[in-house]
Amino acid sequence: MSIIPPNSADRRDVLFHLHSQTNPRLHARRGPLVMTRGEGIHVFDSQGKRYLEAMAGLWCTSLGFSEARLKRAAAEAYDRLGFYHTFSHKTPAVTIDLAEKLVALSPIPEAQAYFATSGSEATETMVKMAWIYHAARGETRRRKIIARDRGFHGSTIVAASMCGLPRMHREFGLPLPGFLHTLCPDPYRGPLPGEDMPRFVARLAAALEAMILEEGPDTIAAFIAEPINAAGGVIVPPEGYFPAIEAVLRRHGILVLADEVVCGFGRTGNMWGSQTVGMTPDMMAMAKGISSSYFPISAVLLGRPIQEAMAEMNKDGEIFGHGFTNSGHPVGAAIALETLRIYEEMDVVPHVRAMGERLRAGLRSIAGRSRIVGDVRGAGLMFAVELVADPATRAGFEPVGRIGARFDAEALNNGLIIRPMGDAIALCPPLIIDAGGVDELLERFDLSLRKVEAEAALETTAG
Repeated sequence: MSIIPPNSADRRDVLFHLHSQTNPRLHARRGPLVMTRGEGIHVFDSQGKRYLEAMAGLWCTSLGFSEARLKRAAAEAYDRLGFYHTFSHKTPAVTIDLAEKLVALSPIPEAQAYFATSGSEATETMVKMAWIYHAARGETRRRKIIARDRGFHGSTIVAASMCGLPRMHREFGLPLPGFLHTLCPDPYRGPLPGEDMPRFVARLAAALEAMILEEGPDTIAAFIAEPINAAGGVIVPPEGYFPAIEAVLRRHGILVLADEVVCGFGRTGNMWGSQTVGMTPDMMAMAKGISSSYFPISAVLLGRPIQEAMAEMNKDGEIFGHGFTNSGHPVGAAIALETLRIYEEMDVVPHVRAMGERLRAGLRSIAGRSRIVGDVRGAGLMFAVELVADPATRAGFEPVGRIGARFDAEALNNGLIIRPMGDAIALCPPLIIDAGGVDELLERFDLSLRKVEAEAALETTAG
């Protein structure tokens, strides 16, 4: 029986609102956690309770929840031009400024920027561009895309097909044919007994090449990867992984696509996650941190060979047959430009590195006192703490996800918002977090962990 009060906002939400990544029947019983305002790294619910938002919303609100400069940039942009598009040779002036700025930041030489409104649109755009690239070169059979287990690339049909997470496929009959998945470079769970990191990397590269050879190299268009898997558990690849993988891909003429939707704009301790892990992409997709999610905007950076292929494909006067109504939206572009200015003024990369090291040290100290922490991993201000039944053997809790859900509930009770991914607890706080905010996060995390650990010990004793 529901305990949600009738005629409340909670009841109306259950009746009228379908939630993303949420169990419908459970939601009908428990209702929503309704948020009403934000203040820096904190958000407040409808009862006035204050939470430290240690996930930056959905890996995205890098400048916190009340940045006055972004609000002002939006208001001023709406006063100038509430909407315009980028079809048929037209463009808002501010969109040109944003494209130029992103190209200046790009690790891809001689890049161009293409704009969309979500990470899913951006990753799908890269797939279509890859198809164009190979078709313009006469290799029309190159259509297949290789992604990785535990990768996340979005929720639209092609983007979800590239995901390596069963929850993105189960209900929809995905992935589509031609979307393949190779091994995840998880240094904690992936190596075989006695296998060191260099041999683990070599095995992953060999497995990728075996897949390419079995499928036929002339059928593979591109390989897509997050520099650090986010929703798959904050998986930081071992040293040498991307150079080894890219050597295989280059040997077979396969494009490298970087999904920087979470990792971009300083999150991993460099401006781009690709720089953190030694990845050299032909195209990059970005969203989230580009505007601190104060506006839905995304972009793709295209290398010169991709641009030339598009021109060749349309050399007889046809138009490039791709686009979104809100690509390059002037308000989104203005907010993104102001976001980038703030990153520059706060010197975001050194700040993230300093706060990330403080967070890492604190998490490792907590782990050293815990009997259920198996792994602490991450880069910059993006971490996961994996909870296990036995750290010595790395044996997990059964069923998977139960202890993570309990930690999530206890963290909320303690005013901390995290994200459980199975039994790995993700932390991705706003990049503006300071030393005091890091210490507050650690205190609430530790309090939640000690309660969950005590309950798990009682269950073990009772069992």
